[in-house]
Amino acid sequence: MQLTEMRTRVRRDLRDTDPTDERWSDDELDRHIERAVRELSLAAPVEAVATLTTAAGSRDLDVSGLADRVTIDAVEYPAGQYPPSYASFAPWGDTLTLVVDRAPHAGERATVYYSKLHTLTDDASTLPAALEEIVATGAGGYAALEWASFATNRVNAGGADTWRHYHIWAQERLAAFARSLAKHGRERRVRSRQLYRPPGDAVGALTPGG
Repeated sequence: MQLTEMRTRVRRDLRDTDPTDERWSDDELDRHIERAVRELSLAAPVEAVATLTTAAGSRDLDVSGLADRVTIDAVEYPAGQYPPSYASFAPWGDTLTLVVDRAPHAGERATVYYSKLHTLTDDASTLPAALEEIVATGAGGYAALEWASFATNRVNAGGADTWRHYHIWAQERLAAFARSLAKHGRERRVRSRQLYRPPGDAVGALTPGG
């Protein structure tokens, strides 16, 4: 699903499908969709992998090139071994420090498993179908809440209590959105801990990075 389709879906949920009398502009809905996508990304981000190379005598890796990074979940170092060797690490800003006894040689490979923000544009989307409804729920809730706040104490064609109906509907949608985020956040934490088990006390494996 691309952004235009998501926008149409949110309009349908909001019952704002009359093109001659829209309560929300496309830009307004896009802003609410973007917010919902970003919040979803913190709970159920895109899983990504990158291979970085070490500098002689340095345990630090530059991770500034990992665009839209949410967390660093694991570092395989040295890369390419079987079974995989996961190293403890400590993230700080755009630097990831390997917590290893021996300082790396030049050109050694380290495979970084990390998560990043989802993308939802008119050209591309990283959202799996199972998460699209969650985004629509959150975006619709935020849109309705904003409109209810704006419409309070104003004359509305739908009646004096129109804003109240939107406010109640928004609160219900946002509560459902929050429950979904919490569920996916718990699932991801359990999965990450099961997949990557660095030796000893893993400094960074369970710590958000950058």
